[in-house]
Amino acid sequence: MRLDLDLLHAFVVICDAGSLTAASRRLHRSQSALSEQMHKLEETCGRVLLVRAKAGVSPTPAGERLLAHARQLIGLSEIAYQDVQGVEIAGELRLAITDYFRPAEIVEVLARIRARYPRLRLHVSVRKSALIEEDPEDFDIGISMRLVDGKRQGRAGSDGKILIAREPLIWIAHESFAKAKTARLPLVVLPDTCSMQKAIVRALNRHKVKFDVVLNASGVAGLHMALAAGLGVTCLNASAVPAGAQRYAQEDLPQMGEAEFSILPPRPNEARVVGDVRRLLIEQFA
Repeated sequence: MRLDLDLLHAFVVICDAGSLTAASRRLHRSQSALSEQMHKLEETCGRVLLVRAKAGVSPTPAGERLLAHARQLIGLSEIAYQDVQGVEIAGELRLAITDYFRPAEIVEVLARIRARYPRLRLHVSVRKSALIEEDPEDFDIGISMRLVDGKRQGRAGSDGKILIAREPLIWIAHESFAKAKTARLPLVVLPDTCSMQKAIVRALNRHKVKFDVVLNASGVAGLHMALAAGLGVTCLNASAVPAGAQRYAQEDLPQMGEAEFSILPPRPNEARVVGDVRRLLIEQFA
């Protein structure tokens, strides 16, 4: 029995998107058409591949195994096509990403890029958004963040940037955090050169909330460790909230705005592979 690559591609997109609704937008197909394709794939495999629920869909254990093979098969198919066409996607690509953007998901996305373009040497750097926007000549593709007032829409797109996500900022603490008997909020943040840290401190001061910075982490991973240790409270965008953390409610804490994430615009005469990878990232995140 041969597996249909079109069915496998639809299966991968559905698993990545998390729902038929989101996948239908990415593939420009109706939900009913995608549902029919998945039934056909399940009949071919003789296994249930997706768990369907109100919240969306997720792969079954058999679906997880097929998903790993499907990614490889799709990647090999693309490599074969490129080879027949005499196109070699090779060379180097420099990707700069803000620390705050979907830290739990980025690794998997980079693995997909590697699988699709095995001859590509990918160099990834995690940087502050200000540095990404100030020095765009130092990389090929950049994903940056800016903070906006949740009451108004951002201006992403007017400067050529490609908006891929807008997320609320949330006050959080680890579920094990026990607030000390003090009037001052124990705060864990990144260094004061970070735009998020500046926004947090500015908002707390404006609302006259007393606080102590109990830890300055060097990056979001360090912030996650501080939270897991129960050292204090912080504010993060939704996709950067780690497992075990939950909303932290305190009456005098200010409402924060939103974080917008954008891919910097294409440059004139950029290599084809740069555009291909940018489109892959937009497809994955937008």
